[in-house]
Amino acid sequence: MHFDYLIIGQGLAGSFLSWNLNSRGKKILVIDEARPFTASRVASGVINPVTGRRMVRTWMIETLMPFAVDAYTRFGHELGTELISQCNIIDFHTTPQMKLAFAECLPEEGEYLRPAADENKWRAHLNYAFGYGEIDPCWLVNLSALLPAWRSKLSALGALSEEKFRWEDCIIEPGKIRYQNHSAEKILFCEGVAGFDNPYFRLLPYARNKGEALIVEIPGLPRNHIFKQGMVIAPWKDDTFWVGSSYEWDFTDDRPSEAFRKKTGDYLQQVLKHPYKTVDHIAAERPANMERRPFVGLHPLMPSVGILNGMGTKGCSLAPYFAAQFTDHLLGNTAIEPAANVQRFSRILSR
Repeated sequence: MHFDYLIIGQGLAGSFLSWNLNSRGKKILVIDEARPFTASRVASGVINPVTGRRMVRTWMIETLMPFAVDAYTRFGHELGTELISQCNIIDFHTTPQMKLAFAECLPEEGEYLRPAADENKWRAHLNYAFGYGEIDPCWLVNLSALLPAWRSKLSALGALSEEKFRWEDCIIEPGKIRYQNHSAEKILFCEGVAGFDNPYFRLLPYARNKGEALIVEIPGLPRNHIFKQGMVIAPWKDDTFWVGSSYEWDFTDDRPSEAFRKKTGDYLQQVLKHPYKTVDHIAAERPANMERRPFVGLHPLMPSVGILNGMGTKGCSLAPYFAAQFTDHLLGNTAIEPAANVQRFSRILSR
């Protein structure tokens, strides 16, 4: 069977790229092995406009955030479910220095930072010593609804092959792709950490990174905010909360670790004034990269091969925008943001 595009991977990037191309009338086939733990499936879903201890704006957030809100809203309408909601971060200061740093950022980042209106507002729920500020607006993406709902839609469209992609079954030629009994004009890789071993893109500056989270029940804790005090406590599905996340650079496997479980349990004992129950422990390796910019576009020597990957921890804000931009590039040869265009690595990829 012939397709316009083969898309490898149905994480967040693959979902948005396949949705965009399908919406533009293109015949697609998404090849994705069903796996419970991938970076997209264990992510918190938080879109935060500022980042780090210095509270600096996330790259391109003025463009990315409103675009993402609109894209998730439209995607949700098609799937018949709400995929995004505003859920501001209550950022508890962990030291007097962090409290001062937040106050110093207020004049410059007043568009997103708010001082506490009532320093005692959350004391019935959480322990904190140095007050808090609010990051507004922040958004929470319902990834646990988006990914399976779009997967079901792809299956109903005859656009999903639930199998592990096998390089030995793939023949790539200029202007033509063959995979098993399928053919296509282009093959687009949205494969997450499998991209580390992709023969066309493995020389890109990936950075192996592991994240973990506990899924916990916390009866009595309000679900209309995200709480950050060293770790993040964010509303999750089925009245549970997502608690994490770690950023491990030196690890031997992508499985949940006892060290993280103990550390996070100790943290919850310290900060919560409610009892809690751990119901799950999840972990995955992320497709991070050293530049903290995504990889978007077509291979410099083989334009029938493309990539949308390397989102790292910012996938919820990056994927909607760059999937749409890549779609426009594929269909109309429009420009890709230079800082994200994979062509910036032409010298490396041409080896």
